Amino acid sequence: MDYSNERILSLKRHAIDIRADILDMVSTKVGHFGGSMSIADIIAVLYFDRMRGLDPHHPKDPKRDRLILSKGHTVLAQYAALCELGYFPREELSRLKTLDGMLQGHPDIDRTPGLEAVTGSLGQGLSIAGGMAMALKLDRNPAKVFCIAGDGELAEGQVWEATMSSADYQLDNLCLFVDLNGVQASGTTQEVFPIPHVAERFKVFGWHVVEIDGHSIPQILDAIADSDQTKGLPTCVVAHTVKGKGFPFAEGKCQFHNSMLSAQQYQEAVAIIRRMREEVGQCAQV
Repeated sequence: MDYSNERILSLKRHAIDIRADILDMVSTKVGHFGGSMSIADIIAVLYFDRMRGLDPHHPKDPKRDRLILSKGHTVLAQYAALCELGYFPREELSRLKTLDGMLQGHPDIDRTPGLEAVTGSLGQGLSIAGGMAMALKLDRNPAKVFCIAGDGELAEGQVWEATMSSADYQLDNLCLFVDLNGVQASGTTQEVFPIPHVAERFKVFGWHVVEIDGHSIPQILDAIADSDQTKGLPTCVVAHTVKGKGFPFAEGKCQFHNSMLSAQQYQEAVAIIRRMREEVGQCAQV
């Protein structure tokens, strides 16, 4: 599908802003840097292009689309998007993981507007998303449920129970993104608990499956459009990503699953964000 240059550049800018906000949040504290960066482009497309009915003044609008972040430890990317949309003041980003702040290390729906579920105990998000999708269908509500899961959490059996039930109930209003970055907390998924042929597994369980480059804005848009047009089946988007995407010192390294950046790494990351913005600006002038 063809998309306007303006639309793609706008979403790239949002993805850069999300990465910049993630960097600010972990500038002086331990945080889940790598996995938050790997989903930044997906988050940008969902929040700033596809998800309908989002309103910071009415965060519980019943017709809103929902996002369940099953890999709740990467909520930094979601916080960044919600902040950009005006769900809470920007100063909250600097109060991340403090007792008086509204942004905790994992999603807390009692503290943070715009969140849909408490997640982070891995493997549970797809069950929550499936239940929401089923309830929306029963209510004849046209809203859609998106879910983002990590590839490491696919080792949890509950994921596959939810996969089977979602197909059985023909939840075509459910779209799952699998963040296939190949790295988890203590090593690569191949080393820790290999789960090969992810796309084929979801197909066998009765899902419509799309494989994409999870950092390509057009491919993410195409996958969501494909999901919107699919009837009778839930959709799984297998998104091939890079942990720590955009920051060479962190890319593909489990050490940046949950860590603190050194002063040198932080300064290097700030310079990278600056270059990203310059490159997008140059593209806009072409």
